Amino acid sequence: MKRREFLKNVAGASAFAIVPARLLRGETAPSNQITRALLGFGEIAHSANHLTYKGSRLVALCDPDAKHVQNGIACAAKAGWGAIRTCKDFRDILAMPDVDVVHICTPPHWHGCMSVMAAKAGKDVWCEKPMTRTIAEGKRVVDVIAATKRVFRLNTWFRFQGSFYGFGTTVKPVKQVVDAGLLGGPLTAVVGIGQGFTLKFGWSGLVNAAPEPVPPTFDYDLWLGPAPFKPYYPYRTHATFRGYWDYDGGGLGDMGQHYLDPVQYLLGKDETSPVQIDYKGPRQHPEVVGSFDRITLTYADGSRIILDGDESLKDAPFLRGPKGCIYKAPKGSKMFRLVDVNGKDLDAAKVVAGLPEPAPQLADFMESVRTRKTFALNERNGFRSCTIFNLAIVAMRLGRGFRFDPVSLRAVDDPAADRFIAQPMREPWYDEMFG
Repeated sequence: MKRREFLKNVAGASAFAIVPARLLRGETAPSNQITRALLGFGEIAHSANHLTYKGSRLVALCDPDAKHVQNGIACAAKAGWGAIRTCKDFRDILAMPDVDVVHICTPPHWHGCMSVMAAKAGKDVWCEKPMTRTIAEGKRVVDVIAATKRVFRLNTWFRFQGSFYGFGTTVKPVKQVVDAGLLGGPLTAVVGIGQGFTLKFGWSGLVNAAPEPVPPTFDYDLWLGPAPFKPYYPYRTHATFRGYWDYDGGGLGDMGQHYLDPVQYLLGKDETSPVQIDYKGPRQHPEVVGSFDRITLTYADGSRIILDGDESLKDAPFLRGPKGCIYKAPKGSKMFRLVDVNGKDLDAAKVVAGLPEPAPQLADFMESVRTRKTFALNERNGFRSCTIFNLAIVAMRLGRGFRFDPVSLRAVDDPAADRFIAQPMREPWYDEMFG
């Protein structure tokens, strides 16, 4: 049976026909471990959330570059996983019945398609950020994960643990202040260098680079996958792919989900999206990513997220409401600065100590896999936070603002914007994704 036929048969089988390997081994067996495979072995796959992640067992990896595969073999052995199975084509891993979880460590143009195909093949999914490159792809992932009853995790974590980048503190105490209504509402969040978040404008592709021969060890067509065919030159691939619209969205694609998912959580917007996107900045090159001055995303209730590209808001608070505001933690402090409506500094630690704690979140993905309970950052809330910066990217590419319907997930009377919200994909990948 051809690989494609196998996967279609798996997708059409009943849920009881897809038996996870952990159940075949016996849930209570002392040696039982969830098994994992890495789809892609570039830079991000080496991280502690992928290659060396414990509490489960790495059994396979793949990459269209044979040099990456060879590096993966050596790295897996060094990490203590022993001899693992390797291949070029991720579909071979999806056909392995003893793989429980796949880690999608590819460029973003693959994230949606691989997530859908993995879920249809009975795999749980740990996906790198951004969740998808377009809004239409994200909605498809949400629908397929629900239909197949798979467990999905997006690889960013600041809404539930860890210091929130340059902000200087965790998200939890900020959430306590916001949920207690101490800032009032609606809120405005500013995300920029002054608030602790670099937008990484250094990601930009090369214009008019001369094509080069594809290395014999690299399956460039498979690497492109659903992306448009373009002549090969090294800068388009591997560590520098983020500078091209075909594969990512520059600094927003790289860091947007890390920064904006916690903001979405703080604003209580996990079930909706902005309705108005305003853009200020230069026209973008049609192929390579550039910078912007300011992008403002406004929700139906007046809440706003401002992406401060030109640093004109570097002195603004991270969160501002009609009753007060929050600034990032002063240097040397682990607690943010809290200011009341009159500009008076409050003792933030003392204020937070008397506030209710946020609702608990399941922050152990392997526990989610074992119990089938929803992970803290999953396909649904992850889709909405991915939509925030994908809307910003649409405005960048249009060179102007537009209105958006968060229910239909389409631009309002704006076919030009819709062309970026739902973009074409090469076959056979469009059929694999949406068929």
